Amino acid sequence: MTTTPPRYGITIPFDGISLADHRSWYRQLAELGYTDVWSAEVDGADGFTPLAHAAAVEPRLNLGVAIAPAYTRGPALLAQTAASMAELAPGRFTFGLGASSPVIVERWNSIPYDKPFQRTRDTLRFMKAALAGDKVDEAYETFTIRGFKLARAVEVPPKIFLAALRPGMLRLAGTEADGVILNWLSAGDVATVLAESGSTEVAARLFVVPTEDAETARFIGRRMVTAYLNVDAYAAFHRWLGRGPALEAMWEAWAAGDRKRALEVIPDEVVDDLIIHGSYEQCRAHIQRYVDAGVTIPALAVIPFGVDLAEAITELAPRH
Repeated sequence: MTTTPPRYGITIPFDGISLADHRSWYRQLAELGYTDVWSAEVDGADGFTPLAHAAAVEPRLNLGVAIAPAYTRGPALLAQTAASMAELAPGRFTFGLGASSPVIVERWNSIPYDKPFQRTRDTLRFMKAALAGDKVDEAYETFTIRGFKLARAVEVPPKIFLAALRPGMLRLAGTEADGVILNWLSAGDVATVLAESGSTEVAARLFVVPTEDAETARFIGRRMVTAYLNVDAYAAFHRWLGRGPALEAMWEAWAAGDRKRALEVIPDEVVDDLIIHGSYEQCRAHIQRYVDAGVTIPALAVIPFGVDLAEAITELAPRH
């Protein structure tokens, strides 16, 4: 018999709700049994402000960022930010680190996206040393730190999870991080990924469109798939997972500039694997498949279409 995992999260902030107005939502999430709120950092809110607000409002919630890019803040500032969050919410904050993408790093932040694996590895190693209270004076492969030490001691260092897609980063997550963050994979892919990382703490962002209108859910899902899976890292990830033949037509159409055809040629089964949709019970059963496969912290990203957000959050809440 399957059971709800000890930790069960949701992605914040919610679209269409101001950050200031999230106060009551955080309290409602805790009352409903959600244990975690996980932020993202793309082109909306930064990854830490919503978490700091949640930490101050609702002490029952664990907090996680998935992810903070290894490039867009300097290493020392990343360590300061993680240390501040750990001080604000001791034992409740997880720092998610990742390479991000050329779009975010180069196009939007004007920072060269060089050696993403090495940069992420070096940042992880620096962060672990700095958060342990060490004075760091070291030349890493991708940057050099001279004499940095956090002035405020971190009494409860946060866990550091690593966002990983393919074998190299997955193995790094398993050997040097405290956990792994997964994204854009099916429940059936989890075993393949965890065979590489061996991680026992596994956070995954799961996209949920709670509607029984399958055609509409797939329409929304196809738009989401094209937005993400045409990024080189995600395309390589899905080729590695064996989904290349199913997605090759989409990649070809996208590269040719034919956005309409790119949407049309995504098979239904790909959308159904990667996007959770259906009735609330069907969504809950699909989420459970991820948990059964090894995800210990599902972080739902709810896209309410035709339903009230509060209703969706309530109906998808954990059941013990």
